[in-house]
Amino acid sequence: MNENKSKGINIVVRRIIAYVVLVILTVLCLVWFYLLFVNSTRSKGELISGFTPLPSTHFIKNWNGMLHSTQPIVRGMLNSVFVAACSAALCTYFSTMTAYAIHTYRFKARKAALTFILAVMMIPTQVTALGFIQLITKMGLMDNYIPLIVPAIAAPATFFYMKQYMDSVLSMSLVEAARIDGAGELKIFNRVALPLMKPAIAVQAIFGFVANWNNYFTPALVLKEEELKTLPVLIAELRNADFMKFDMGIVYMTIAFSIFPVIIVYLILSKNIVGGVTLGGVKE
Repeated sequence: MNENKSKGINIVVRRIIAYVVLVILTVLCLVWFYLLFVNSTRSKGELISGFTPLPSTHFIKNWNGMLHSTQPIVRGMLNSVFVAACSAALCTYFSTMTAYAIHTYRFKARKAALTFILAVMMIPTQVTALGFIQLITKMGLMDNYIPLIVPAIAAPATFFYMKQYMDSVLSMSLVEAARIDGAGELKIFNRVALPLMKPAIAVQAIFGFVANWNNYFTPALVLKEEELKTLPVLIAELRNADFMKFDMGIVYMTIAFSIFPVIIVYLILSKNIVGGVTLGGVKE
Protein backbone atom coordinates (compact mmCIF):
# COMPACT_ATOMS: atom_id res chain seq x y z
CA MET A 1 0.00 0.00 0.00
CA ASN A 2 2.82 2.38 0.91
CA GLU A 3 4.58 1.68 -2.41
CA ASN A 4 1.39 2.37 -4.37
CA LYS A 5 0.82 5.53 -2.39
CA SER A 6 4.37 6.76 -3.00
CA LYS A 7 4.03 5.99 -6.72
CA GLY A 8 0.79 7.95 -6.83
CA ILE A 9 2.46 10.92 -5.10
CA ASN A 10 5.36 10.78 -7.58
CA ILE A 11 2.97 10.81 -10.51
CA VAL A 12 1.11 13.82 -9.07
CA VAL A 13 4.39 15.69 -8.46
CA ARG A 14 5.57 14.98 -12.01
CA ARG A 15 2.29 16.21 -13.43
CA ILE A 16 2.48 19.40 -11.38
CA ILE A 17 6.05 20.04 -12.55
CA ALA A 18 5.04 19.35 -16.16
CA TYR A 19 2.07 21.73 -15.95
CA VAL A 20 4.20 24.45 -14.33
CA VAL A 21 6.81 24.15 -17.09
CA LEU A 22 4.12 24.23 -19.78
CA VAL A 23 2.51 27.31 -18.23
CA ILE A 24 5.87 29.10 -18.11
CA LEU A 25 6.62 28.22 -21.75
CA THR A 26 3.14 29.35 -22.78
CA VAL A 27 3.58 32.69 -21.03
CA LEU A 28 7.00 33.18 -22.63
CA CYS A 29 5.51 32.48 -26.07
CA LEU A 30 2.47 34.72 -25.64
CA VAL A 31 4.10 37.66 -23.89
CA TRP A 32 5.69 38.82 -27.16
CA PHE A 33 2.30 38.88 -28.88
CA TYR A 34 0.94 40.95 -26.00
CA LEU A 35 3.84 43.40 -26.21
CA LEU A 36 3.27 43.70 -29.97
CA PHE A 37 -0.41 44.48 -29.34
CA VAL A 38 0.50 47.06 -26.67
CA ASN A 39 3.00 48.79 -28.96
CA SER A 40 0.48 48.85 -31.80
CA THR A 41 -1.81 50.97 -29.59
CA ARG A 42 0.87 53.56 -28.79
CA SER A 43 1.95 56.69 -30.64
CA LYS A 44 5.46 57.44 -31.89
CA GLY A 45 6.12 59.78 -28.96
CA GLU A 46 4.98 57.19 -26.42
CA LEU A 47 7.17 54.52 -27.98
CA ILE A 48 10.19 56.82 -27.84
CA SER A 49 9.48 57.70 -24.19
CA GLY A 50 9.93 54.12 -23.02
CA PHE A 51 8.24 50.80 -22.29
CA THR A 52 4.86 50.33 -20.65
CA PRO A 53 2.87 47.10 -20.16
CA LEU A 54 -0.51 48.83 -20.55
CA PRO A 55 -2.23 49.56 -23.91
CA SER A 56 -2.62 53.16 -25.02
CA THR A 57 -5.39 54.93 -26.94
CA HIS A 58 -3.89 55.25 -30.45
CA PHE A 59 -5.12 51.94 -31.87
CA ILE A 60 -7.62 53.49 -34.28
CA LYS A 61 -5.15 56.19 -35.33
CA ASN A 62 -2.43 53.63 -36.09
CA TRP A 63 -4.97 51.42 -37.89
CA ASN A 64 -6.07 54.27 -40.13
CA GLY A 65 -2.45 55.28 -40.67
CA MET A 66 -1.65 51.76 -41.81
CA LEU A 67 -4.60 51.60 -44.21
CA HIS A 68 -3.78 55.01 -45.68
CA SER A 69 -0.02 54.50 -45.76
CA THR A 70 2.06 55.31 -48.82
CA GLN A 71 2.61 51.56 -49.21
CA PRO A 72 -0.34 49.33 -50.30
CA ILE A 73 -0.39 47.25 -47.10
CA VAL A 74 -3.71 45.48 -47.73
CA ARG A 75 -2.69 44.62 -51.29
CA GLY A 76 0.64 43.42 -49.95
CA MET A 77 -1.13 41.10 -47.54
CA LEU A 78 -3.23 39.63 -50.35
CA ASN A 79 -0.06 39.15 -52.39
CA SER A 80 1.62 37.40 -49.47
CA VAL A 81 -1.40 35.16 -48.90
CA PHE A 82 -1.43 34.13 -52.55
CA VAL A 83 2.30 33.40 -52.73
CA ALA A 84 2.48 31.64 -49.35
CA ALA A 85 -0.66 29.53 -49.90
CA CYS A 86 0.35 28.40 -53.40
CA SER A 87 3.92 27.64 -52.30
CA ALA A 88 2.82 25.69 -49.21
CA ALA A 89 0.20 23.67 -51.10
CA LEU A 90 2.45 22.75 -54.03
CA CYS A 91 5.46 22.12 -51.80
CA THR A 92 3.65 19.69 -49.49
CA TYR A 93 1.87 17.87 -52.33
CA PHE A 94 4.90 17.27 -54.53
CA SER A 95 7.21 16.58 -51.59
CA THR A 96 4.77 13.90 -50.45
CA MET A 97 4.63 12.53 -53.99
CA THR A 98 8.43 12.37 -54.15
CA ALA A 99 8.55 10.64 -50.77
CA TYR A 100 5.93 8.17 -52.01
CA ALA A 101 8.07 7.34 -55.06
CA ILE A 102 11.21 6.79 -52.97
CA HIS A 103 9.25 4.78 -50.41
CA THR A 104 7.32 2.44 -52.69
CA TYR A 105 9.51 1.95 -55.76
CA ARG A 106 12.70 -0.11 -55.70
CA PHE A 107 14.95 1.10 -58.53
CA LYS A 108 18.72 1.13 -58.93
CA ALA A 109 19.24 4.88 -58.48
CA ARG A 110 16.96 5.04 -55.43
CA LYS A 111 19.68 5.56 -52.82
CA ALA A 112 21.58 7.94 -55.08
CA ALA A 113 18.44 10.02 -55.64
CA LEU A 114 17.75 10.13 -51.90
CA THR A 115 21.33 11.20 -51.16
CA PHE A 116 21.24 13.88 -53.86
CA ILE A 117 17.98 15.36 -52.57
CA LEU A 118 19.31 15.52 -49.02
CA ALA A 119 22.60 17.04 -50.23
CA VAL A 120 20.67 19.94 -51.78
CA MET A 121 19.70 20.98 -48.24
CA MET A 122 23.32 21.99 -47.64
CA ILE A 123 23.22 24.71 -50.34
CA PRO A 124 22.11 28.12 -48.94
CA THR A 125 19.64 30.15 -50.98
CA GLN A 126 21.95 33.17 -50.96
CA VAL A 127 24.68 31.23 -52.79
CA THR A 128 22.50 30.71 -55.85
CA ALA A 129 20.85 34.14 -55.77
CA LEU A 130 22.97 35.73 -58.52
CA GLY A 131 22.47 32.88 -60.98
CA PHE A 132 18.78 32.75 -60.07
CA ILE A 133 18.28 36.44 -60.84
CA GLN A 134 20.18 36.15 -64.13
CA LEU A 135 18.05 33.15 -65.14
CA ILE A 136 14.65 34.72 -64.41
CA THR A 137 15.77 37.98 -66.06
CA LYS A 138 16.57 36.12 -69.30
CA MET A 139 13.22 34.31 -69.02
CA GLY A 140 11.38 37.61 -68.53
CA LEU A 141 10.02 36.61 -65.11
CA MET A 142 11.02 39.67 -63.11
CA ASP A 143 8.04 41.25 -61.32
CA ASN A 144 6.29 37.89 -61.47
CA TYR A 145 5.15 35.45 -58.80
CA ILE A 146 6.32 32.37 -60.71
CA PRO A 147 9.93 32.62 -59.42
CA LEU A 148 8.54 32.81 -55.88
CA ILE A 149 6.16 29.84 -56.15
CA VAL A 150 7.68 27.29 -58.52
CA PRO A 151 11.15 26.97 -56.86
CA ALA A 152 9.44 26.50 -53.49
CA ILE A 153 8.09 23.16 -54.76
CA ALA A 154 11.58 21.65 -54.48
CA ALA A 155 11.95 21.55 -50.69
CA PRO A 156 14.41 18.84 -49.56
CA ALA A 157 13.67 19.41 -45.87
CA THR A 158 9.94 18.89 -46.43
CA PHE A 159 10.65 15.79 -48.51
CA PHE A 160 12.89 14.34 -45.79
CA TYR A 161 10.19 14.88 -43.14
CA MET A 162 7.56 13.29 -45.37
CA LYS A 163 9.82 10.34 -46.15
CA GLN A 164 10.50 9.64 -42.48
CA TYR A 165 6.82 9.91 -41.59
CA MET A 166 5.76 7.76 -44.53
CA ASP A 167 8.16 5.00 -43.47
CA SER A 168 6.24 4.70 -40.21
CA VAL A 169 2.62 4.96 -41.39
CA LEU A 170 2.40 3.70 -44.97
CA SER A 171 2.63 -0.07 -45.12
CA MET A 172 3.52 -1.69 -48.42
CA SER A 173 0.64 -4.11 -47.75
CA LEU A 174 -1.81 -1.26 -48.34
CA VAL A 175 -0.09 -0.29 -51.58
CA GLU A 176 0.03 -3.89 -52.83
CA ALA A 177 -3.62 -4.43 -51.92
CA ALA A 178 -4.63 -1.33 -53.85
CA ARG A 179 -2.61 -2.48 -56.86
CA ILE A 180 -4.28 -5.89 -56.76
CA ASP A 181 -7.66 -4.14 -56.76
CA GLY A 182 -6.64 -2.44 -59.99
CA ALA A 183 -5.99 1.07 -58.72
CA GLY A 184 -3.45 3.17 -60.62
CA GLU A 185 -0.42 4.70 -58.93
CA LEU A 186 -1.83 8.21 -58.92
CA LYS A 187 -5.09 6.98 -57.42
CA ILE A 188 -3.22 5.00 -54.77
CA PHE A 189 -1.23 8.09 -53.88
CA ASN A 190 -4.27 10.38 -53.66
CA ARG A 191 -6.69 7.91 -52.04
CA VAL A 192 -4.38 5.86 -49.79
CA ALA A 193 -1.12 7.70 -49.10
CA LEU A 194 -2.37 11.27 -48.72
CA PRO A 195 -5.05 10.51 -46.08
CA LEU A 196 -2.47 8.68 -43.98
CA MET A 197 -0.09 11.62 -44.31
CA LYS A 198 -2.54 14.27 -43.06
CA PRO A 199 -0.69 15.06 -39.81
CA ALA A 200 2.66 15.43 -41.60
CA ILE A 201 1.08 17.45 -44.42
CA ALA A 202 -0.57 19.79 -41.90
CA VAL A 203 2.71 20.35 -40.05
CA GLN A 204 4.71 21.01 -43.21
CA ALA A 205 1.94 23.18 -44.68
CA ILE A 206 2.15 25.40 -41.59
CA PHE A 207 5.94 25.55 -41.79
CA GLY A 208 5.85 26.18 -45.54
CA PHE A 209 3.22 28.90 -45.24
CA VAL A 210 5.09 30.69 -42.46
CA ALA A 211 8.45 30.40 -44.26
CA ASN A 212 7.07 31.86 -47.48
CA TRP A 213 4.99 34.42 -45.60
CA ASN A 214 8.09 35.75 -43.81
CA ASN A 215 10.34 35.46 -46.86
CA TYR A 216 11.94 38.82 -47.58
CA PHE A 217 15.11 37.95 -49.48
CA THR A 218 13.72 36.54 -52.74
CA PRO A 219 10.68 38.87 -53.13
CA ALA A 220 12.96 41.87 -52.54
CA LEU A 221 15.13 40.74 -55.46
CA VAL A 222 12.33 39.76 -57.84
CA LEU A 223 9.51 42.26 -57.20
CA LYS A 224 9.97 45.93 -58.11
CA GLU A 225 6.42 47.18 -58.68
CA GLU A 226 4.70 48.40 -55.51
CA GLU A 227 1.41 46.66 -56.32
CA LEU A 228 3.16 43.28 -56.58
CA LYS A 229 5.31 43.45 -53.46
CA THR A 230 4.65 41.13 -50.54
CA LEU A 231 4.06 42.27 -46.97
CA PRO A 232 7.62 41.73 -45.57
CA VAL A 233 9.02 43.94 -48.32
CA LEU A 234 6.46 46.68 -47.63
CA ILE A 235 7.11 46.53 -43.87
CA ALA A 236 10.84 46.91 -44.52
CA GLU A 237 10.12 49.95 -46.72
CA LEU A 238 8.04 51.47 -43.92
CA ARG A 239 10.93 50.94 -41.51
CA ASN A 240 13.42 52.49 -43.93
CA ALA A 241 11.31 55.57 -44.61
CA ASP A 242 12.50 59.09 -43.89
CA PHE A 243 12.69 59.79 -40.13
CA MET A 244 10.22 62.67 -40.34
CA LYS A 245 7.66 60.40 -42.04
CA PHE A 246 8.52 57.31 -40.02
CA ASP A 247 5.93 56.26 -37.42
CA MET A 248 6.85 53.25 -35.29
CA GLY A 249 3.26 52.89 -34.08
CA ILE A 250 2.10 52.26 -37.65
CA VAL A 251 4.94 49.78 -38.15
CA TYR A 252 3.90 47.84 -35.04
CA MET A 253 0.28 47.91 -36.21
CA THR A 254 1.34 46.58 -39.62
CA ILE A 255 3.36 43.77 -38.01
CA ALA A 256 0.40 42.85 -35.78
CA PHE A 257 -1.86 42.95 -38.84
CA SER A 258 0.49 40.59 -40.69
CA ILE A 259 0.31 37.92 -37.98
CA PHE A 260 -3.42 37.19 -38.29
CA PRO A 261 -3.27 35.08 -41.50
CA VAL A 262 -0.57 32.89 -39.94
CA ILE A 263 -2.72 32.33 -36.84
CA ILE A 264 -5.76 31.50 -38.99
CA VAL A 265 -3.78 28.96 -41.04
CA TYR A 266 -2.49 27.34 -37.86
CA LEU A 267 -5.98 27.10 -36.33
CA ILE A 268 -7.33 25.47 -39.50
CA LEU A 269 -4.51 22.96 -39.99
CA SER A 270 -3.96 22.13 -36.31
CA LYS A 271 -7.24 20.17 -36.36
CA ASN A 272 -5.75 17.86 -38.98
CA ILE A 273 -2.64 17.39 -36.85
CA VAL A 274 -4.65 16.26 -33.83
CA GLY A 275 -7.25 14.29 -35.79
CA GLY A 276 -4.70 12.61 -38.03
CA VAL A 277 -2.74 11.11 -35.16
CA THR A 278 -5.31 8.32 -34.90
CA LEU A 279 -4.83 7.41 -38.56
CA GLY A 280 -2.48 4.62 -39.49
CA GLY A 281 -1.89 1.67 -41.73
CA VAL A 282 -1.71 -2.03 -41.03
CA LYS A 283 1.47 -3.63 -39.73
CA GLU A 284 3.69 -5.64 -41.97
